[in-house]
Amino acid sequence: MPPIVTPYIPQYITVHLGSPDSNAENVTVPFPDYVKNVASSEIYPTWEPEALKANILAIISFALNRVYTEFYPSRGYPFNITSSTAYDQKFIKGRSFFENIEQLVDELFTTYIRRIGYVEPLAAKFCNGTTVTCDGLSQWGSQALAEQGYDAMSILRYYYGDNIELVTNAPVMGVRYSYPGYPLRQGDSGPSVVQMQTMLRRISQDYPAIPTIQADGIFGPNTQKAVETFQRIFGLTPDGIVGTATWYKMVYLYVGVTDLAELVSEGQTFYGVEFRDAAAELLRSGSEGDRVKILQYMLDVLSEFYPAIPAVTVDGVYGPATRQAVLAFQRESGLPQTGAVDGDTWAALYQDYAGIRDTVVVNDILLPLGALPAQA
Repeated sequence: MPPIVTPYIPQYITVHLGSPDSNAENVTVPFPDYVKNVASSEIYPTWEPEALKANILAIISFALNRVYTEFYPSRGYPFNITSSTAYDQKFIKGRSFFENIEQLVDELFTTYIRRIGYVEPLAAKFCNGTTVTCDGLSQWGSQALAEQGYDAMSILRYYYGDNIELVTNAPVMGVRYSYPGYPLRQGDSGPSVVQMQTMLRRISQDYPAIPTIQADGIFGPNTQKAVETFQRIFGLTPDGIVGTATWYKMVYLYVGVTDLAELVSEGQTFYGVEFRDAAAELLRSGSEGDRVKILQYMLDVLSEFYPAIPAVTVDGVYGPATRQAVLAFQRESGLPQTGAVDGDTWAALYQDYAGIRDTVVVNDILLPLGALPAQA
């Protein structure tokens, strides 16, 4: 999973007034004011309203991606984003805002773009489209499309693809950093251990010397061995304890190997498990394996919210209890009651599960993290 579980809108964002390594001032401003500043610096207030909306949503999403991936803190910097257009977005300390842009930002600042089925805010890169071109939104091109009658979402899909959606009314809270606040070591368990293990599992795909571990939330001997190997490879003290330096080295590498800060991101699903497309084949009584674990996990989450759906054990075996839960879900959803999971049932399961995941605060009570299916 990414280092931050639930995307949110930060109350404040800290901006470095220059390139990352420059000896420049850091300023902390309310997030809506940051967006108003960048929008007033990057685009023209006389543009079509739909072009302005599209650009503002891109600005918001890019900034949120920087916060979400802890892009700069994981590199040792004490800020969230820079004012350098070579790296980020133009921010001018103390500038005034255009009135119509200010009003649009007030309407939109809790909305962002993401890929359908994934979690992280889209790294919605953009450029002016005249003197500079890029893989992303063309600012002047967006204005031309708006003049042709495109609405904001059509403009965004033109540049970022059809598989995007808007998240609205995202929660606002202070900036949260992913490090749990204390070192993780053998014997620990819980969501922070799951985070660490999932990052380490993905990193090990690119660094095969790191043993592959289960993301089971239990810091056992195998996890310690993998942490020690990780530390030796990257020049950290190989003590098997995940302190601040080890944690943020994992964050840095995880964001890099998954391209979460790029438009070509692999896409981050909940806790690193690709729920959406996991039903590549029919699941029925007698089926076994990781896909069944994912099915059972989603059913178990849904059972917390739908009394008619019985809870199931996440054991990877499609037995009578799993079949009864599937039948109950199919009845609730108006699907054919087959007791087997085809593409239609899987899609409906995922849609209901994703709705809960995205709107409910993630904690041990509402989403049973201890039952998280670990993929082999």
